[in-house]
Amino acid sequence: MSLMGYTNRVAWVDLTAGQVDYRPIAEEDALKYIGARGLGVKYVFDNGPQVDALSPDNILCFMNGPLTGTDANMSGRMAIVTKSPLTGTVTDSHHGGWSAARLKWAGFDGLVFKGMAATPVYAYIENGEVTLHDASDLWGKGVHETVKIMQERYGEPKTLSVIAIGPAGENLVRFGCWINENDRASGRGGTGCVGGSKHLKAVVIRGKYQDRPRPADKEAWKGAHDRALATIMDEKNVTSPRKGGLSVYGTNVLMNISNTMGALPAFNSKVTSFGENGELISGEWVKEHILVNDPTCHACPVACKKEVEITSGPWLGLHMESLEYEPAWSMGANCGNNDAAGVAKMIDLCNDYGMDAIESGHPLSVYMEASERGYTNGDGRLAWGDVAGMAEWARKIAFREGLGSVMADGANAIAAYFGHDELAMTCKGQGIPAYDPRGLKGMGIGYATSNRGACHLRGYTPAVELGLIPWKMDPLAWEGKGDMLRILQDLFAFTDSLDLCKFSSFAEGAEEYAAQYSTFTGRPFTADDVLKTGERIYNLERYYNNLNGFREGSDALPTRFTHEPSTMPGSEGHVCELDLMLVEYYKMRGWVNGVVPEAKLKELEIL
Repeated sequence: MSLMGYTNRVAWVDLTAGQVDYRPIAEEDALKYIGARGLGVKYVFDNGPQVDALSPDNILCFMNGPLTGTDANMSGRMAIVTKSPLTGTVTDSHHGGWSAARLKWAGFDGLVFKGMAATPVYAYIENGEVTLHDASDLWGKGVHETVKIMQERYGEPKTLSVIAIGPAGENLVRFGCWINENDRASGRGGTGCVGGSKHLKAVVIRGKYQDRPRPADKEAWKGAHDRALATIMDEKNVTSPRKGGLSVYGTNVLMNISNTMGALPAFNSKVTSFGENGELISGEWVKEHILVNDPTCHACPVACKKEVEITSGPWLGLHMESLEYEPAWSMGANCGNNDAAGVAKMIDLCNDYGMDAIESGHPLSVYMEASERGYTNGDGRLAWGDVAGMAEWARKIAFREGLGSVMADGANAIAAYFGHDELAMTCKGQGIPAYDPRGLKGMGIGYATSNRGACHLRGYTPAVELGLIPWKMDPLAWEGKGDMLRILQDLFAFTDSLDLCKFSSFAEGAEEYAAQYSTFTGRPFTADDVLKTGERIYNLERYYNNLNGFREGSDALPTRFTHEPSTMPGSEGHVCELDLMLVEYYKMRGWVNGVVPEAKLKELEIL
């Protein structure tokens, strides 16, 4: 392949046979789908949309992009792509840290696993080779212990990354996930559950920086890189190192902001604010009381990761990374919990069990509301903010004990078990993240039309609605949100395929992305090409879902958001006008009630 930035080597691992086949990337696929998310989705599509997510026939892809592991800013992301056992959709879930860069430095653009090993195995990757090893001694262990054992086994931890599942993935919890280096999660969609179904315990990677790719045009690349870095460093941007809110407080800088404006769903989204309790789990509170370090991912000047240590109370001595906004909301406001130390404990437990810390709060909050309303029919109760009870139920979920086994199938399952489907705050089976669409209308249509179930990262509309970038829109207005979302979805489909951190988009735009991709790979590329490529990827995902039965009427929100007005300051009286936004969105997409017509597929060269 003529493009730079790629190793042009993907390992296709047949776990059933215990064999590895090394293949190049078809240049047409690289040109159309770039890498990481886009290329992974293409592989999952070609494998057959209607495959059972937990069958040996499903594939599990660990994918890099052409800028991964380079000197590009914030280029330490890896996409894990598969068919989701939680939603039945295609899903890709990204993690930061160093494993993505090390996979590239070890000589690979991706790893694709298919089949099922007869006994537990892990994959070891180094110097362009993949070997499979017995993991029977690791099966049943938490992620933290697994990482420690692998580091002791292989040594030189500064050049080693360990991506592992925990008991949740092994026990086929449908939101089991892969955890990278103890605390970085490919959280959403149940990718770790797919790993568990294949008896794949871990992926261990050794790679060294000196083996990184070099750009096609060194001087032009330097100019593009420096321009992008200048936007990130600019003091007016939230990314500005040691000065911008994202760098100073981490992602949890949003807790107080969304809480104040009536856009923080609390108590299973019964209300749109956590009131004065929001401050107690905020990034500002964390920085003042328990912050001990702020490490970075590969090639990142922002350092949004916030490492904390608990120095008193029942969780004394807990050291973890970290109270990020989404999981802090899920285990905090969503569950009526204002104890930051308890939030840290719950996130750490989820990471060790290997289950999505955003999703895990949903079956808990459903149980809490069902308890409050008297719906539990003798199945005990769980009170709002009961951290000890939450911790015990997290364990029962991970090991599928009793009612925990119902919760392990997601919020929809436990709500149906109690006979009250309306308690599940999900879209396409996946729980919402930390934004209430009555206070941030763009997130409402964002959740509904996300190709991987409720998600803020398909198109991060709060960037526009909260004024994080120069493009500003009223968070309580619905007009124009459909078209705004379409543009962001296409942009992020492209950046996820490079694979660059989403937070780069708080400073960079399509021009910066096009310049970096073009000068590194040697392929002429424009800002218009960025959006067109992103549109192709987003439509391929939608087509995959259409073939799986997600058609007219599938883009919906829980009725709580569309029929129960907010009662809190900032958004009082508001509901989410999803139906009105969908009309605009479908028109701009060229879709027919959520279905991609054949003409659009041909226009984008998908067919």
